[in-house]
Amino acid sequence: MMSSLGGSEKMATIFFCIVLFLATSVSSASLKVGFYKSSCPSAEMIVRKAVNKAVSKNPGLAAGLIRMHFHDCFVRGCDASVLLDSTPGNPSEKESPVNNPSLRGFEVIDEAKAEIEAQCPQIVSCADVLAFAARDSAYKVGGINYAVPSGRRDGRVSLKDEPSLHLPPPFFNAKQLEENFARKGLSLDEMVTLSGAHSIGVSHCSSFSNRLYSFNATHPQDPSMDPEFARYLKTKCPPSSNTGSDPTVPLEFRTPNRLDSKYYKDLKNHRGLLTSDQTLFDSPSTKRMVKNNARYGANWGNKYAAAMVRMGAIDVLTGTKGEIRKHCRVVNYR
Repeated sequence: MMSSLGGSEKMATIFFCIVLFLATSVSSASLKVGFYKSSCPSAEMIVRKAVNKAVSKNPGLAAGLIRMHFHDCFVRGCDASVLLDSTPGNPSEKESPVNNPSLRGFEVIDEAKAEIEAQCPQIVSCADVLAFAARDSAYKVGGINYAVPSGRRDGRVSLKDEPSLHLPPPFFNAKQLEENFARKGLSLDEMVTLSGAHSIGVSHCSSFSNRLYSFNATHPQDPSMDPEFARYLKTKCPPSSNTGSDPTVPLEFRTPNRLDSKYYKDLKNHRGLLTSDQTLFDSPSTKRMVKNNARYGANWGNKYAAAMVRMGAIDVLTGTKGEIRKHCRVVNYR
């Protein structure tokens, strides 16, 4: 998976192969690596080219595409419901405050799907295009590559109210996060591993400003946050009463466009941006996992790949269920 491996990294790669085998054989039994090998052999390359072009111009889109896949899979399973536009009287998942205005990268999916449709009409699902794009984003900005089992089909329902019922908010503690991921069949370690995607991307100040100004009655500022870090954040995020805007800051400041394990090092230094980030180090159930991920970056990358494969198999539609959309933003007319 990665070149120039040392002894410990070779062991990590062997471990990853075993985990990936288990993940694909247990969770993705209805999906298959190389699903389009005969029916549309260029599908994955088309997606990778579209992602590489877009992320080269705007590195932030890598985080957007990974997050979009996560938001898709946790709501109705990995069925591309997050890609559907609203229709009269039916606002879609895109309109949820959880997704709007933070999700981005829809145009990358549209471009890849359009080229695939030109070559292989109604063969490749939008759900698979999104899963490929999330993988290709991780490879582009983190060197993390993995085989994506495919064969997902697209759902026909997308409801505005559902994302907030299924996606973990930024104020969750470790126990709440564990329970949220467990409902989707993911383990505590997979939750901590996938949280490492916060190594890239940005957050709106409103998602963590309570930690700066109104933490609790005793401490206006969250005492678990490094004071110097808090002072810096206040220069970027003034009190909400002073402005109508909601600025963004990087989720991880040292390498904001590189998917790596520095996120976990920041948690050790009490520089996690969101409550749901810092809680992973502050909680006894996850602290050791954070320390191990911070120390063994290559192993974290392998675990991340395996966890993404597992996440990508949540409640998938296969066989004759769902459909293969012609356009990812709208269901097919019947």
